[in-house]
Amino acid sequence: KLLFQGHGSYRITADDRVIYVDPYAGEGYVPLADIILVTHEHNDHNRVDIVPKKETCRIIRSSDALVKGVYKSFDVDGINIAAVPAYNSNHNRKKCVGYIITVGGIKIYAAGDTSITDAMSDFPALKIDYALLPIDGIYNMDPFEASFAAGVIGANHVIPIHMKPGALFDEEMANKFTAGNRLIMKANEEIDLSN
Repeated sequence: KLLFQGHGSYRITADDRVIYVDPYAGEGYVPLADIILVTHEHNDHNRVDIVPKKETCRIIRSSDALVKGVYKSFDVDGINIAAVPAYNSNHNRKKCVGYIITVGGIKIYAAGDTSITDAMSDFPALKIDYALLPIDGIYNMDPFEASFAAGVIGANHVIPIHMKPGALFDEEMANKFTAGNRLIMKANEEIDLSN
């Protein structure tokens, strides 16, 4: 399942394993984390302190995932996490990453804060099930660029996030995201990824 907590924060649960991505906003920080992923160290993405953790919790930050220009992959209890580029004029490509998370046979692209990257042209071969893209148009792509990016990535479903500074969700911005494979999720909405 995927719970969109709002802004750029979401929680993935598969069986009894729990992954938090870019914790900061919204509710739902109750199940103990097995994995916490931080795409970059801006304060609206890295609040690992608000997440309850199992003793064995693995925290992977951008500095762990991008080392001397090399994007790392991790296998944590059968969950594969591969770091990929994330960057734009507001986000240094040496300090920011996205993640492709494979869990329970589902591939999820957690883009982090980014605009279109060169690596996205290779993503169709990965057969991504769900991509989560920022669309605020201030710190990241706007909805139109993000819609184009969705076409490049070729995921089955694309969820717009990070829509407006200070907002968990913004319906007007979400509606400007026009990708044919879009899936609009409001803050605190949860979906079953296996459907």
